[in-house]
Amino acid sequence: MYRKGKGVPQNDKTAVKWYRLAAKQGNATAQNNLGWMYDEGKGVPQNDKTAVKWYKLAAEQGHASAQNNLGLMYRKGKGVPQDYKTAVKWYKLAAEQGHARAQYNLGWMYDEGEGVPQDYKTAVKWYKLAAEQGHASAQSNLGAMYGDGQGVLQDYIRAHMWFNIAASSGDSENASKNRDIVAKRMNSNQIETAHKLAHKCVKKNYKGC
Repeated sequence: MYRKGKGVPQNDKTAVKWYRLAAKQGNATAQNNLGWMYDEGKGVPQNDKTAVKWYKLAAEQGHASAQNNLGLMYRKGKGVPQDYKTAVKWYKLAAEQGHARAQYNLGWMYDEGEGVPQDYKTAVKWYKLAAEQGHASAQSNLGAMYGDGQGVLQDYIRAHMWFNIAASSGDSENASKNRDIVAKRMNSNQIETAHKLAHKCVKKNYKGC
């Protein structure tokens, strides 16, 4: 409530105080939140190592957001030596709990071959799971996989569809640009079909698209 200024004046330092009290009692959500405050330097001096400490305590309790955050720290080498394999480990634990951002991050690791052998099919699997939860970047990347025929059969209609959906979900600049590139390789009937599929997909909350 203090961090968001809900019912009280917004105050990061006071938020940290209460997060810390709960975190020291082993509350995983508070540990993750306290880690984030150190990660971002909100209410405390920015400190990657302390952020990692609190993320790890929460992650070890199975907190999905903390596991994803810890994965990010290992991937970027913030507060710990850069270690893609360990990043993948934590992303996977969170992704398997249905954490959309972790699913996207794990897809990216397989897409790029960071910490795992490059595997486009597995990248598509994780992108799709995140895309079905409305994750705009995952939707955009899924469009790219269809456009390039990586991990799936090349399909400009599906690529256009996912780029269109991503553009409306928040990844407007990149997705719109890529959609327009793909559109140049399509005829008017294919573009119309892609628009219809995008409309149906949104109505189905991105499931089974």
